[in-house]
Amino acid sequence: MKKIDRRFFLKAMGVTAATLAVGIDKSEAGNAINTGELPELKGILYDSVKCEGCYGCEYDCAWQHELTEPGEIDDTVIRKTDDTRRTVVNLYQTSKGPVYVKKQCMNCNDPACGAACLTQAMHKTKDGSVIWREDKCMGCRYCMISCPYDMPKFEYHSTNPKIQKCDMCYVLQNEGEEPACAYNCPNGALLFGTRRELIAEANKRIAENPEVYYPHIYGEHEAGGSSWMYLSPVPFEELGFNTNIQNKSYPSLTKGFISSIAPVDILLPAVLLGIYEATKKDKSTQNMEEGQNE
Repeated sequence: MKKIDRRFFLKAMGVTAATLAVGIDKSEAGNAINTGELPELKGILYDSVKCEGCYGCEYDCAWQHELTEPGEIDDTVIRKTDDTRRTVVNLYQTSKGPVYVKKQCMNCNDPACGAACLTQAMHKTKDGSVIWREDKCMGCRYCMISCPYDMPKFEYHSTNPKIQKCDMCYVLQNEGEEPACAYNCPNGALLFGTRRELIAEANKRIAENPEVYYPHIYGEHEAGGSSWMYLSPVPFEELGFNTNIQNKSYPSLTKGFISSIAPVDILLPAVLLGIYEATKKDKSTQNMEEGQNE
């Protein structure tokens, strides 16, 4: 077994001490974000009644994020998102006939992936997107385990692996544009706006067409609410949705527990972060020294 280098150990403890001393910048605390203090969140309303299964959103998403295009799609197979596709559209046979449904990361208001991330690589932005920040990721993949929707996907076969998931085209939004899927939807099945506006629109559609829509907005309250919300002509379990997800956010369940446990346990994430930062810097120094010796 390789011994821990004394210089590494002291460096790790030093970084850890600094982390504990200065604390974590609140502006970066995506895993401790108070959604009540956020500005109005953006979101997307997906209306499966309007979707005609053109699969255009899959191609637009792949093009925007430089991923593999879906190719020929067999609509008799229920597909899931993976490390090569952030969204999929599937055809379900329901009590009201065939219904197409688009699925992707829900971009939760209080994301479990962000709460589980020790280095805050998963970050809830002020506009509603949940983004993955490569420079902060230590590869623990806790985000994958914690997600109630099973959405973050790891590129296991890549030499420079990333976590792939929908981030509501965060880059496009920063440029004042709409997410690619919503902007290009030919049938109006995808509507981009603020959550408040989208919830009002969804309720309006349900009230005006009670014979068309199932009276529930999926994503309004599930797991504390999310930026993606859905309308359906049938109960959501017929479309493969998990309807056993609680309304409270999952991170909220642990807040009381964390406040009651020993301080040493509370400091564990900071210790791990300190060690991670130290090893990252140590590796960079080592690479630089090796380059100079060549």
